[in-house]
Amino acid sequence: MRSSALDLTSAEVASARLGISRASLYAYVSRGLIRSFTSPHDPRQRLYALDDVEALVERKARFRRPAAAAATALDWGLPVLETRITQIKDGRLFYRGADALTLAETAGIEAVACLLVGGMEAEAFDAPSPPTGSPESPALGPRAYVARAIRLLSEHGEETGHTACDVVSILRLMVMAGSGSHPRARPFHRHLAGAWNAEEAGEAIRRALVLCADHELSASAFAVRVAASTGATLGNAVIAGLAALSGPLHGGATERVRALLEDHEAEGGVERLAARLEASEEIPGFHHPLYPDGDPRGAAIVEGLPLLACDAAALSAIAEAGAGHASVDVGLVAMERAFRLPRGAAFALFASGRSAGWLAHAVEQRSQGSLIRPRARYVVAEEAPHEP
Repeated sequence: MRSSALDLTSAEVASARLGISRASLYAYVSRGLIRSFTSPHDPRQRLYALDDVEALVERKARFRRPAAAAATALDWGLPVLETRITQIKDGRLFYRGADALTLAETAGIEAVACLLVGGMEAEAFDAPSPPTGSPESPALGPRAYVARAIRLLSEHGEETGHTACDVVSILRLMVMAGSGSHPRARPFHRHLAGAWNAEEAGEAIRRALVLCADHELSASAFAVRVAASTGATLGNAVIAGLAALSGPLHGGATERVRALLEDHEAEGGVERLAARLEASEEIPGFHHPLYPDGDPRGAAIVEGLPLLACDAAALSAIAEAGAGHASVDVGLVAMERAFRLPRGAAFALFASGRSAGWLAHAVEQRSQGSLIRPRARYVVAEEAPHEP
């Protein structure tokens, strides 16, 4: 039967589909694997989310085929490692059990970094650190930001052995990479707003940094964990994350989104976007596999922005065409354009905020003390091998 946007089914059907007893079904519900709802027709009856049931059926089928399970695990598939940092559940994002959107209403990235890393107090950010280098122009966009951040991290020197001190120092360097100057005592979001001559954007920057802080086992977080598992320094683990983030299918997607919005603003752009929508062409930044009903981070960033009229029209046209909802990439670029931030600020915000999560993943991976080293399945090439 249909209720809201969910397909619901009875306990009898769910149990039969899974091939389990009622007791096992209730156990799955208590573990959060299957959502349960009160029947709108009988308050004594419980109904179960059919999507969750089918996902478990598929999961059980994969476990019966180990090779298939392994092959799909790295492509939005089954979980491959355990973490206490971030959870994505029912279209919501949680940082150590706290709703990220709720945190973004008031918290700064410093407090969220303490939460994600664990074992840190906010006072860690009060300790001064020596300025690194002289002020420069902001380095924005994937290539410029990554190049400067890598240089700053490489020059950082040895770790102190005190996790909180090292985390704070690295976070400051990541902010400095985007601002061009060393962040002093004031919060990072105010420092960036001042460096970009956009004091009015301070609150929006604060919210964006928090919402970018982590996203479970993203490609960049996985790269960080692989590096950390080898015993690499925190700085070098963050460099691994930077390299992954810069790709156009990850944080570098902000460049594609900006190109889309700039084209829509140009002459004939409305017609070109309409043609793309008519042809059901994928629009960059408007679909996320983990959020079928829309990326809550993108919506939270866009909400309240003084959007450019052309950008508001583009977002509306894409939503009305059913082409998806704005992701975090779209939110960051829309914010960059709304406040006239320097071109490429969207990526700098993404990387600066996400570094908090990367450091949390690196610290957690170190504590587990195991090397991440999956195996590959060799496939015989169809063409004849070349002679050496």
